[in-house]
This record gives sequence, structure tokens and C-alpha cells, in this order.
Amino acid sequence: MRSRRSLFAGAAIGAAALALTACAPPAGGGGEPTAEPTGTASIALSVGPNDFISYNGFTPETYSTYNSAIVDQIKTGFTYFGPDGTVVPNTDLGSYELVSEEPLTIQYTINEEAVWSDGTPITVADAVLAWGIQNTELAGDDGPLFNSVSQDLGQEVPDGPQGEADAKEFTVEFAVKNPDWAIQSWLVDPAHIVAEQAGMSTDELVEAIRSGDSDALAPAAEFWNTGWLTNPGELPEEALVPSSGPYKLATWEAGQSVTLVANEEYYGEANAAQNAELVFRFVEQDAMVQALDNGDLNVIAPQPTVDTLSQLEQLGDSANVLTGATLTWEHLDFNFVDGSLFADNLELRKAFAMCVPRQQIVDNLIKPIDPEAEVLNAREVFPFQENYPEVIEASYNGEYDEPNIEEAASIVSAEGAEGAEVRIGYSAPNPRRADEVALIKSSCDQAGFNIVDAGNEDFFAPGGTQERGDYEVALFAWAGSGQIASGENIYGTDKPQNYGGYSNADVDAAWATLKDSLDPEVHLAQTKVIEELLWNDLFGIPIFAHPGVDAASSNIEGVERTTTQSGISWNAYAWSSAE
Repeated sequence: MRSRRSLFAGAAIGAAALALTACAPPAGGGGEPTAEPTGTASIALSVGPNDFISYNGFTPETYSTYNSAIVDQIKTGFTYFGPDGTVVPNTDLGSYELVSEEPLTIQYTINEEAVWSDGTPITVADAVLAWGIQNTELAGDDGPLFNSVSQDLGQEVPDGPQGEADAKEFTVEFAVKNPDWAIQSWLVDPAHIVAEQAGMSTDELVEAIRSGDSDALAPAAEFWNTGWLTNPGELPEEALVPSSGPYKLATWEAGQSVTLVANEEYYGEANAAQNAELVFRFVEQDAMVQALDNGDLNVIAPQPTVDTLSQLEQLGDSANVLTGATLTWEHLDFNFVDGSLFADNLELRKAFAMCVPRQQIVDNLIKPIDPEAEVLNAREVFPFQENYPEVIEASYNGEYDEPNIEEAASIVSAEGAEGAEVRIGYSAPNPRRADEVALIKSSCDQAGFNIVDAGNEDFFAPGGTQERGDYEVALFAWAGSGQIASGENIYGTDKPQNYGGYSNADVDAAWATLKDSLDPEVHLAQTKVIEELLWNDLFGIPIFAHPGVDAASSNIEGVERTTTQSGISWNAYAWSSAE
């Protein structure tokens, strides 16, 4: 799954995950455990089969819901998403205050006791590094120095965090009225480690970022981009991966599990670990329920299917099944890279959209889990949200509600594309996605396309199929959290999560207008514009909003599902075993 965290559009489901603009992955909230672990329990969970990638989960290649589920336990921020998608201040790390709306100015105060797990104080220097990572003005001959999934903060906050490098208080002044300002990431990675590995002092690193000295920053950027990447199963040295959250990395068994242990230097109370150990196991979707029943797993986040729900219900009182709506949605995205079948051919994109049996997919695969499920006709709003009907009425006229094989075949013929191969790529194995592709093939082959199931294990992996562009259509899901402006990172020209290479100046302009306002009416108006443009261009095809199904052993307390991209592990710090 990809997460869109600007607060992931953005992680993608079924793959590594994606993010959206200002990514803000914090530790969860709720409850008031003590600062020390209250139990010796080891709790095992699985959010999917995808292996851990990196301590640095802030690059386009590593920013996924699966990687983030782990990283979010070891790194924190000034806010986190509550289970209903609301933004909640993380008082463990500190506080923030809106000082002015003209210009938009925020003052942040870091907890005096806040330290990295190696004992180094968390300071303004760390905020400056976070700003530098997301600042494309810091560039060399080959483009931005830092390979960050979030790239707008340098433009939005031109002067960066203001405050002494070793202080606990800083102020930021926005050049735009960013409606998602509260979820901007002002703490990402440890400045003292990046500086040390670049052969600099922390003060020198801060000065180089603030002065825009790209030459001096090159070694720091090189380490940040690649220094935390290791071979599967090989964690970096402990000294290189300090934690700011309730847990810290302990061990990694490639393809099997990552074990986290409680951070004994954690400074807060609200989000302190109640468990001595969390074990993230990488388990195939169709094996999760059995592993839960066997006791090999305590908490699972399986892909919702009819079989999965039935299997969970058969566990009876031994498991608590948690269901509900999510802000995660399935979609098909076209590849716009030069040379791709659909890149410069709107007519063929229309033909494909005309033959995709969206209603049949929902009826066969989703309604048996959620009888209220419906075909999704938007990207930035969901059917359970109040403004959804208004946005749909303004942006979509229903031409792709049901397949029109005759018209699609006519277009394919007119374009001379009979028999054209359409590789639908996704992260496999994934039973539901395989079923989706089979339904699409059954329909679209009748229109003259040759649909090929191109699912594979490395589709979203660094250097994998998606990154190489070896597909015509990508099938995955964005996991969101109710952000207002995060979608720009997916649909904006040259944005980090715009994997297919789409570009439309009018879409870019609409996002710019939306982002420079705090007025909900402006946000709604521009959302309508953006949705209509994306339908007119056929950027991609939304299919359905995911139903949520999670489960926990009945002896595990504190597990609470969320609608957001944070997933079931959002408050793992608060879980405890009743035994």
C-alpha cells in the first residue's frame, strides 16, 4: 500500500506505500501509559508481507505504509492522526501555537526533556535538517540534493526554522497559507548523525543548510539519501539509528520480521511504550488469520476479502474483529512516460476506462464485505464524507459507470490498437488484485485490448517494475488521512509521488490556489476543479474505497482501528497483554 502522508496522498496498498506532500508520521495518541514499559510482553503483528526497507522512510523509494508502520514507532512528530482522521497535537514532543495568519506564522516549543535514544537533545538543529531535506532550492548539477518524498517546504517556508541551533524553540513563517500547516514535518532524522557522517559539526550542518551551501551539504545529502540503506536483514550500526519515538530498532530477519524494543530514553508519558517488545512479522495476506489463530500473531491487518472475514468470524471469542470505513482507495493509474501506450493518447485512455467493469468489481469483491460499498468517483473525497455528492455533481458525468464495450472497441479500432498489450502491474501476491485484473481482462479483451496480469513481488521496490516504467497501468491504493492539500504530491507536475509522469498546468494552478488559502470554501471549489480536470484527462480511474478489517487476539488490550493511513499499529505503544 502506498501512503499519501502529507500527512502519505500518500503509501500504495499492496506494495511499498506512498506518501503525499508534507509527510508527518508521528507516534499515535490516546491513553496515558507511564514513561517506562509497564509489561514484559512481546506482541507480534503483521500489516502485510512486504519487508522492511530502511530507517529513512522519507524517500520516494522507502515511503510506504509497510515501512512507515515500523518507522512511525521509532520517529515522532508534533502531531499525529487520531482514529477519525483529525490532527492531534503530540504533547510528548512539545507544543505549537498559531501566532499569525498574515503571514502564517507558527511557534514551536520542543519538550525540554526530549532526546534521541542516544541521549542527544532534540533541538532546532533537527528542525532545520527537516526543512533542508524538503527544500529543492538546495540543489546541485543533477537537481535537488536530498531525495525526499516531500519537496515543497523550501518554497512554502523560504527562511526555514528561526531559532538557535541548540535551542528548544523555533518559529516558521509561511509564504503561503498552507491549510495543512499543522502536519508539516519538522522532525524527521537526527541532525547530529547526518552531520557526523558528513564530517561536519551539527552547527556547521545547520549553517550550510541555512546559507544554501550546496557544495558543503553534498556529503550530508549523500549520507541521508543512501547511508541508511543496507542489505536485507542488516540493520545499520545502532549508533546510526537513534530513536525519537517510544520504540527503537533491535533486530531484522530478512523477509521474516523486524523487532523493536522499548526506548528507555523516551521522554514522554502519553505515548510511552507499554510493551517491552513489538515484532513486525511479514506474513502473506491469506496466511494472517491462521497465524492469529495459532498464536504466531497477536494483531493483524489483512486485506479485506469475503474469505478473510468469514475466517475471522469463525475464531469466535478468541479474537476481536474490527471493521469500518477507511480513507484508503483503490485505483488504476496510467503510465504517461513517453513511449507508453496511453501516454499521448486520450482516446485510448477513454477506451480503457469504458471497458473497466468498476461496478462488477465492487459487487463481486467489496459488497460481500461492506454491503454499503459503492463505486468511487473521486480521488480527494470519499462517499462517507458530507461534500462527496457536491464534488461528484460538479466533476463527473457518469460516462464510466458501466462498461461500454461497443464504443471502446470502436475507439481501439480507430486508433489501430487492436491486440495492444496492456500490462496491469501491482504488488503480488495479492488475491484480490489478481481477481480485479481477471475481471478487467474478461471485459477489456472484448474491446480489443490484450490485458496482461503483470503483478510481481518487486513492483514497488526500489529499481522495480514501477520505477522502471515497465507497465501500462498500475493498480494500487493510496492511503490517506483527510489532508487538504496532500494530493498535489500525486497529481502535480514533477511531484515525487507522480509516478506516471502526468502533467497539466491547470491542475497545478488549482492546487496552488487551494494551498494558498485557509478558507474551506476555496478548498471545496478548487477540489471540484481538480477532480473535473483529472476526469477530463483520465489521469487514472478510481474504483472503490477500501473497507477496513483488522483483528486482534482477545487477550490484547488497547488495539483501536483507524480510518487513516497510519493503520492498525497507529497506537501500538498502548497495547498490552492481559495474560
